[in-house]
Amino acid sequence: MLSEVQRAALLDLARRSIVAAVSGTPSPMLPEGPLPNACGVFVTIKRYGELRGCLGTLHCRDLGREVARCASDAAREDPRFPPVATAELPEMSLEVSVLGPLEPIDPRDPQSITIGQHGLVVEQGAQRGLLLPQVATEWGWTTAQFLRQACLKAGLSPDAWQHGATVLRFEAEVFGE
Repeated sequence: MLSEVQRAALLDLARRSIVAAVSGTPSPMLPEGPLPNACGVFVTIKRYGELRGCLGTLHCRDLGREVARCASDAAREDPRFPPVATAELPEMSLEVSVLGPLEPIDPRDPQSITIGQHGLVVEQGAQRGLLLPQVATEWGWTTAQFLRQACLKAGLSPDAWQHGATVLRFEAEVFGE
């Protein structure tokens, strides 16, 4: 989907957007040239390999603009963490996940989710939780654990996927520094 040049440009844009957000300087210019369409994008910030922020969107009209916004938001707005400080910038590594289309699935079908390939969205009413494909691999989760954790991320009971919650899967192109 993305060339190596496009990947590098998006990672550079994400890093420059975080630096601008943390230092209060103007937002960086967007990369030149067309970028492919995406259904969503998430920017993950890690510090010494540990999660430091991750935010994204499922509504992506302009991939470059959304990478810049999500990177800035991940550094300043992730409610799980305090804002990134200037001193942390050299210690950060970034990962960008460009999401493909969401597909409704039957989570009881063992063939519907492949760990490491599919991310999950669980929805019920106004509540929604999303976990990127790499999360299940990083934590060594089984499919059932992945489903439970996606429900918990949505603020639902861990077995909501068995009791009426909508489960969607997606694939993502994931690349990082």
